[in-house]
Amino acid sequence: MEQSKLFPYIVGIAALFIAGSAAFFSVFGLSKLFAGAMIPVIIMASSLEIGKLVSASFLYRYWTKITGWLKIYMTVGVVTLVFITSAGIFGFLSNAYQGATVDFEKQSATLLYKEDRLEQLEEDKSYLKDELELSVKALPDNYPTAKRKLREEYNPKIFALNDQILGIKQDISDLKVGLVETGVDVGPAIYLARAFETDIDTVVKFFIFILIFVFDPMAVSLVIAYNIVMLDGVVVTKKKREKQLDKWWKVYGEKKPLITKVIKETVKPVPVVEEKVEEKVEEKVEEPVPFVPEPMPGKGGRR
Repeated sequence: MEQSKLFPYIVGIAALFIAGSAAFFSVFGLSKLFAGAMIPVIIMASSLEIGKLVSASFLYRYWTKITGWLKIYMTVGVVTLVFITSAGIFGFLSNAYQGATVDFEKQSATLLYKEDRLEQLEEDKSYLKDELELSVKALPDNYPTAKRKLREEYNPKIFALNDQILGIKQDISDLKVGLVETGVDVGPAIYLARAFETDIDTVVKFFIFILIFVFDPMAVSLVIAYNIVMLDGVVVTKKKREKQLDKWWKVYGEKKPLITKVIKETVKPVPVVEEKVEEKVEEKVEEPVPFVPEPMPGKGGRR
């Protein structure tokens, strides 16, 4: 019994919480999308969110009482607002994802650049060494001084490349450590991307679409469910009251409610005054006296 009484409130709280969360995320996302007019967009989106929930409740309660064109318009409006809310939630989640991965993407891009630069330096170093060996081999064996000069000419270039290679390797190591620390925020996405052999953006987009297809439709569905529970509760309460009244007067062996019997016995109908007045008036009206003409003189009028 207690659970049945609390269940409507649980449904109402859940509907309010999910609808409020969806509205907040949607309004925030739309305000980021139209950042040039943030305050007007927040006011407009908030009013539309409230109108969407009220329209859904109205359609359920008065579906059989409203005209067809109003049903069509309000249904299309609610569905369109659901898509708008979902788009706002998508903008909010996308913005949150970009904010969490901006450092990660910067470090990843820098790491790729350093790795490419390291590969290029390694190729330059290998090219210089090969060129030095070919130049030395091209000289006769009785030219040791020329060979030494060639080595003295190439060695500084090779040493400079070695220093650059060591510096870039150190930078790459630091970037990899930084990526491990930064990747904690997007660690699950990275793991899923590796598990499905795809990139992180694809995984995040997939989960965002799943969320937006469930979030706001669930809010609207719970609002309608709350209306169903409340209306059903009103009907059940009315039936319980009727049953209680039935038991109350049946205890005394009455076929009808005692209050109805008492009213009939104590309250007498008020007589209609107008009918009695009309009857009295009709009784007092006398019949008209017939008119008898007087006799004309000279024609038997005298004795």
